[in-house]
Amino acid sequence: MKTKPFLQKILLIAFITFAFFLEQVSAQGNLLVTPKRVVFEGNKRSEELNLANTGTDTASYVISFIQIRMKEDGTFEQVSQPDSTLQTASNYLRFFPRSVTLAPNEAQSVKVQLIKTNEMQDGEYRSHMYFRGIPNNNRALGEEAQQKEDGISVKITPIFGLTLPVIIRRGIPDLKINISDLSFAFNEEQEPILRLRLNRKGNISSYGDININYKSNSGAITRVGLLKGLAVYTPNSARNLILKLDNNKTLDWKSGSLEITYTDQANQSLVLAESSLKLN
Repeated sequence: MKTKPFLQKILLIAFITFAFFLEQVSAQGNLLVTPKRVVFEGNKRSEELNLANTGTDTASYVISFIQIRMKEDGTFEQVSQPDSTLQTASNYLRFFPRSVTLAPNEAQSVKVQLIKTNEMQDGEYRSHMYFRGIPNNNRALGEEAQQKEDGISVKITPIFGLTLPVIIRRGIPDLKINISDLSFAFNEEQEPILRLRLNRKGNISSYGDININYKSNSGAITRVGLLKGLAVYTPNSARNLILKLDNNKTLDWKSGSLEITYTDQANQSLVLAESSLKLN
């Protein structure tokens, strides 16, 4: 007969703890890091990262390197033991400090330096700098809620983390990109979508912006899509994309064409790949 109150207590404890979890993640998540990626090439030997706490609470972070592999769908997976196809950069980098505590609206720099370059072979090396939030001392993240009479407790320990890629390039860069497998359709919500595949060849990753224009039969151009900061990381040879386009009701999606351009983000005049898809 006590089953229902017992379950109600469990659900209440879980709800209270989960609400606390959401509040703490928001407080820990107000870290702004610039630049958002680092590339060492040519004579570059160091970089300063600027960290800023944009929140209203003091926050602390531990900094380290982790290894990440990109899948063909653009998602990431952490790699504990990289194989020979994934050249990691962390062995050739040092940084300081390794932890920071920032008051609200406070900023601090972290210096990253290139080391042991004489031990490197030509190619591209990549690791990801990881900024891991540390629970506040006055109340730990996921502090457990308790019901002493039943001995029930629920404990959730969320960890906020932010990563950015750090890339080292040695030797002469070689990169070729092309766009294939273009198809246009409407999703279940009757929104226009474009599917495509970016194919990469060479010894470095690509990083750029995809711009999609609709071109009518009369030649009028309308931008219907823009995706910034799109990478195809080594050693991957391809990345598949599904892009939602602007649902512009004035356009005739049964005629005209879609013009797709992938440009280098650091040099917008450098077109990495382009293609078009005729609509009918």
